[in-house]
Amino acid sequence: AFQTQLLSNDGHNPLMKKVFDIHLAFLKNGQSEAALKHVFASLRAFISKFPSAFFKGRVNMCAALCYEILKCCTSKVSSTRNEASALLYLLMRNNFEFTKRRTFLRTHLQIIIAVSQLIADVALSGGTRFQDSLLIINNFANSDRPMKATAFPSEVKDLTKRIRTVLMATAQMKEHEKDPEMLIDLQYSLAKSYASTPELRKTWLDSMAKIHVKNGDFSEAAMCYVHVAALVAEFLHRK
Repeated sequence: AFQTQLLSNDGHNPLMKKVFDIHLAFLKNGQSEAALKHVFASLRAFISKFPSAFFKGRVNMCAALCYEILKCCTSKVSSTRNEASALLYLLMRNNFEFTKRRTFLRTHLQIIIAVSQLIADVALSGGTRFQDSLLIINNFANSDRPMKATAFPSEVKDLTKRIRTVLMATAQMKEHEKDPEMLIDLQYSLAKSYASTPELRKTWLDSMAKIHVKNGDFSEAAMCYVHVAALVAEFLHRK
């Protein structure tokens, strides 16, 4: 009934924010397995009905959704993991269709950023469960007949490979968590490897700053924030 109002300004309006926040609240707060099945079904319909809100204009909705779905991908309940993996795959596929089968770069980026944030927030527990979810997503891509002739399956494979790289770097960080200098070195190299992606570089610099503050190294933390400010300034200047 309110589709026109919800889609005004490509979905970036107070009404859409309220509706989306309600959907997201179901993922943020623990639900029963049965309730979650309906939540995921509702979100699938929501993405299909309002693709422009996720894939056009501002990035907020896509980013927030990726973060919460990825948290569900590490759930101890296998049905929730399966549902979350399917929803993440649907998000990528709809993004690909939205760009007339050219790319799903927006979702790709937001997933990597969300993984990096989850690691920084120490919310990405259950590594093997997460690996299982990545495998489910890859299997979806390989068995999706209408997508066979497109670049989509290889792009999905590339994304899961990148996520594994981030996870491996994180495993190394875990080993060195008692050695702050080594830990920061690893984070710095990870931030540098994303030099071409300002959003990701910012995520890792923020994470480095948090560690510096925790260790009482305030001048180093300030350097990280100056770097972030420079990144943002340079990006805005280019725009």
